[in-house]
Amino acid sequence: MQHVHSYRPAGEVSDPPVDIVTLPHDLRHLRRKLLHLSNGDMVMLDLKEAVLFHDGDRLVLENGDTVEVKAAAEKLFEVRAKNRLHLIELAWHLGNRHLSAQIEEDRILILRDHVIRSMLQGLGATVLDVEEGFQPARGAYHAHGGHEHAHGAHDHAHGHAHHSHD
Repeated sequence: MQHVHSYRPAGEVSDPPVDIVTLPHDLRHLRRKLLHLSNGDMVMLDLKEAVLFHDGDRLVLENGDTVEVKAAAEKLFEVRAKNRLHLIELAWHLGNRHLSAQIEEDRILILRDHVIRSMLQGLGATVLDVEEGFQPARGAYHAHGGHEHAHGAHDHAHGHAHHSHD
């Protein structure tokens, strides 16, 4: 079985992939996993740190061949607004509820949720059923590519000033 230790972002590799792995959005944040390819083969993904893969990214096999990551079609709502300001307002309401959302210039994609559909329609949005790949915006709480910031800087005062026993 071939192993994958590196990847290339979408658009960087022009050669056709030898195979495809199709994954929904919640299974594209990966570090170490056995992946089933479309032709029935399997490869072992083994990266140094977890990566959030996008549609079109390429996994690089040990022999130099690449496998393309495809975003699986998912059952989504396409949210459309009256104008750009309205779209920003709708995005704010969705963000307030910590919902995963793919925000584009003229629409927002979210996972289907009928309570949220009613809320959005109440706010004047048009909500359509679609099935397509989903790439929600990363939340602020995700580590971006493992660039942890200033490990030592915040540890200097822990456990000193807090323990006055008088």
